[in-house]
Amino acid sequence: MRYMVVVEKGETGYGAHVPDLPGCIAAAETRAEVLRLIKEAIEFHIEGLRDAGENIPPPSSVSEIVEVNAA
Repeated sequence: MRYMVVVEKGETGYGAHVPDLPGCIAAAETRAEVLRLIKEAIEFHIEGLRDAGENIPPPSSVSEIVEVNAA
């Protein structure tokens, strides 16, 4: 499965979350580290859903870059 991950740069590092998996988040000092951690978090999250007998939400989020004129 391929889930869309939102990565945000903050003052002290990076945060990431998965819109299709509420509560699935990660934080780290570097972008590379947060991507590694969110991959682990996704796998752990899905494993927890399976263990609980819950449905695994299918990937459905997409992203687009929208260009605007800022005056």
